[in-house]
Amino acid sequence: MSYLVLARKWRPQNFEDLVGQEHVSQTLGNAIKTGRVHHAFLFTGARGVGKTSAARILAKALNCEQGLSAQPCNQCTSCLEIAAGQGVDVFEIDGASNTGVDDIRELRETIRYLPSRSRYKIFIIDEVHMLSINAFNALLKTLEEPPDHAKFIFATTEPHKIPITILSRTQRFDFRKIPLVRVASRLREIVDAENVRISDRSLALVARRGEGSMRDSLSTLDQVIAFCGEEVEDEQVQSLLGMVDRRLLLDTVEGVLQRDARRALDAVRRVDDLGHSFRQFGQELVEAFRALVLCQVLEDPAELLDTVGEELTALKELAALGSLEDLQRALSLLVKTEAELAGSSYPRLTLEMALVRLAQLPSALDVATLVRKLESLEKRLAAGGVPAAAPASPVPQAPPAAPVQSPPTSVPPESPQQAAPAPPQRPVPPQAPATGRQGWQGLVEFVKGHRPMVGSLLEHGSLLSMELPVLEVGFQKGSFHLEQIKDTETQDALRKLGAEYFGQPVTLRVQELDAGQNQAPPSLLEERKAKDSDRKRRLREDALAHPMVKAAVDVFNGEVKEVKPIDKGFV
Repeated sequence: MSYLVLARKWRPQNFEDLVGQEHVSQTLGNAIKTGRVHHAFLFTGARGVGKTSAARILAKALNCEQGLSAQPCNQCTSCLEIAAGQGVDVFEIDGASNTGVDDIRELRETIRYLPSRSRYKIFIIDEVHMLSINAFNALLKTLEEPPDHAKFIFATTEPHKIPITILSRTQRFDFRKIPLVRVASRLREIVDAENVRISDRSLALVARRGEGSMRDSLSTLDQVIAFCGEEVEDEQVQSLLGMVDRRLLLDTVEGVLQRDARRALDAVRRVDDLGHSFRQFGQELVEAFRALVLCQVLEDPAELLDTVGEELTALKELAALGSLEDLQRALSLLVKTEAELAGSSYPRLTLEMALVRLAQLPSALDVATLVRKLESLEKRLAAGGVPAAAPASPVPQAPPAAPVQSPPTSVPPESPQQAAPAPPQRPVPPQAPATGRQGWQGLVEFVKGHRPMVGSLLEHGSLLSMELPVLEVGFQKGSFHLEQIKDTETQDALRKLGAEYFGQPVTLRVQELDAGQNQAPPSLLEERKAKDSDRKRRLREDALAHPMVKAAVDVFNGEVKEVKPIDKGFV
């Protein structure tokens, strides 16, 4: 006799056998009992969670020879044929291979005829989302007004691909992923019936590999039994499935929480020696720290964790070793590391450095501690004193005056008058206008007051000579400003405004400067940037030297990242 795989041998035969889908079983059972059975159903959910099995059970319940019942007898000819997939009036259609409109037209022709010997003609279409748009359109009218003897059951893993016109004509049931505890419990029933000796720990590994799918879990169990025989050892299961030993995983987590970098690195070495995937190990570390976070915030985390028995107890004990803030920081870092492992050329090094960093991270101060320290600091400052961590000097009423700095070597010395306010936008032309840099800056400000765009161009130019009535200005060769300053309209505006400012006709000569030409004096814009840079440097030095800033850095064990001026008069 040919071997029947466990997934088929132990396929659910009644609604009660549908593990983890009680909401579906109860609704369908009540509908049959009350005679309120819809003509079209849509079963959605992940693979292997019972959609097709539920469709067959519903078909048996509707066509059972013992009568319409939520509990099919599973003994009559109709029940046995449907269970074997050979029902005369139950048509199981694969939507992936019957996608065309001609297939649906043939189905519509079949619907017209009464069932051969059953109560209903039932059409089960698996992976219905694979049908073409034309096929769906051909099915619309039949779905809306089917004959009394026809029922439709659609199954799909991707309901979002089904047209809304089809969805609106069906009753939808969403099948959930099956919790690990329920899968492991069902697997225990099956192995006991099959006389296979296997530990709960190995069954948990098999159930975890199924990822919420009962069919995948049974297929994995089949593989384990084929490899190990009827006596299954834990080490054999781990070797076969390529999964990391849970004891090794929890040992790594404990090493991180106890700030033992050597222990964490030794765990990575053992993972490498065993030939496990570093990325899979990283994923399991993420799941482990997620479990610790849930153990911290929930009184009973078992419902949300894929763990059973002793492992749950071990996770609760590990969760007590760290604060919630520490666990959340570790989880964030591990999630980032797992993504890096996917494309890393040095996965072992990437994982090792992440675990070392986790083991060396200082404990996070909770918000309440920071608030208390801040309040204490504010009280001492309000009393006029400086915290002990700061130098013993009175709190100044204003920031200390910045020392006088000599201008950068690239900026020529300025006369005292240069610090005076810029000339008004429309000054009265002076009787004896100043020359040199001061006269040039006044001209630029005057031009900006009348023609802002033209004045901005002059700011980028270097004053080469100023012997009225001739002004010679240099611009970088090939620059945008050089091209704009040569414009005829710009030249006319400059001559007019220069004559108005100096009280005499002015001739502007433009010279092209090579990129490597260093003898040209800096432009006004370059001078201003140099002053701003020097001002920021002195501002940061003064701020870092301030006793209140020093005290705050000491109290919070922090560092100053940025200094922003609040006193616009600081120069």
